[in-house]
Amino acid sequence: MMELEPELMLQEARESVEAAQSYRRELSQRLQGLREARRQIKESASQTRDVLKQHFNDLKGTLAKLLDERLVTLLQEVDTIEQETIKPLDDCQKLIEHGVNTAEDLVQEGELAIRGGIGEQNEKLWSFTKKASHIQLDSLPEVPLLVDVPCLSAQLDDSILNIVKDHIFKHGTVASRPPVQIEELIEKPGGIIVRWCKVDDDFTAQDYRLQFRKCTSNHFEDVYVGSETEFIVLHIDPNVDYQFRVCARGDGRQEWSPWSVPQIGHSTLVPHEWTAGFEGYSLSSRRNIALRNDAESSGVLYSSAPTYFCGQTLTFRVETVGQPDRRDSIGVCAEKQNGYDSLQRDQAVCISTNGAVFVNGKEMTNQLPAVTSGSTVTFDVEAVTLGSTNNNEGGNFKLRVTISSNNREVVFDWLLDQSCGSLYFGCSFFYPGWKVLVF
Repeated sequence: MMELEPELMLQEARESVEAAQSYRRELSQRLQGLREARRQIKESASQTRDVLKQHFNDLKGTLAKLLDERLVTLLQEVDTIEQETIKPLDDCQKLIEHGVNTAEDLVQEGELAIRGGIGEQNEKLWSFTKKASHIQLDSLPEVPLLVDVPCLSAQLDDSILNIVKDHIFKHGTVASRPPVQIEELIEKPGGIIVRWCKVDDDFTAQDYRLQFRKCTSNHFEDVYVGSETEFIVLHIDPNVDYQFRVCARGDGRQEWSPWSVPQIGHSTLVPHEWTAGFEGYSLSSRRNIALRNDAESSGVLYSSAPTYFCGQTLTFRVETVGQPDRRDSIGVCAEKQNGYDSLQRDQAVCISTNGAVFVNGKEMTNQLPAVTSGSTVTFDVEAVTLGSTNNNEGGNFKLRVTISSNNREVVFDWLLDQSCGSLYFGCSFFYPGWKVLVF
């Protein structure tokens, strides 16, 4: 026993060293978390200061401009009133000045005539008398009283200062935490599902606003505005980091809340694509949307590769509809089989546009609602049995399939001849106008 003690001590020492190393790693991670928390506080505080300074500088400039414009308007009113009311006074002044000049001339002429006496030769006196008799020396123009002419003044309500002061003192708030945060990012082929939730119980949200950007970009762009708390962002390039943020608008409010803490997510899953060049269907630039065109050819449009794996959710969203046909199909299959005009065949499961569900070409008793514009059809496939089933049902690989559409679902087992790690998806429509998005 004494010989084993050094080995036990050595083992105990090794375990202590490993525990210390693990403890050190944990503490280092916590220090990193503290550094990130400190950086978030510092950076958000700096950004908030810049936003506040810029906003109030803009506000001051706008208020000064508005006050200047109002001052110019009032001064123009003063000028207009002054000009309109001075003009009659100017006309009256001209009339009076003309009368004064006439009276002065008459006085001078009369004084000369009087100095000449009343002799027979005093023609000036006779002429003056005749002239004076034609001038109305008792006609005086009316001069308005001061109470009858404008006396301009400025009416300024000092209460506006208190009103503006109250609004300014209440303008703007500083929030330490946004009322909504991103809760989860779920990768999808060619997309990311973003889920968010309220973190402020006192905040009643009316709408949410989701933005995203590539981490290499400086500009966020709106991708969703509405009342839902979940949205799938499509057109996501695989293995590229994206930033997401969300804000909310309170009930009855116009302004948006502060943004949530940005979250980084990416998708490692290869985007689902339809096969290009298939006559009868036109594809979008990313090949995730297929439109049944007017071409007469028929057949199944398959995925370009077996990109659907068990355990994932495959989603089809019907963007537009055409005339339905019972042979229409949307579904998955073990392999491509040319020569068929529908997925209503062996080694495939599908739903028709009338809601009928087919498994290996046989119609099930259970049926889903008919597919309409805006309908979402999802397929969830899980492996149940690997190897031989040892029964009389045929097939040696069993899958559990759940098809959901319009808030209804059917669940059934699907037997395949051989195991497969991934599946193809496909669709077929006999009339034009059907447009399907896959993700």
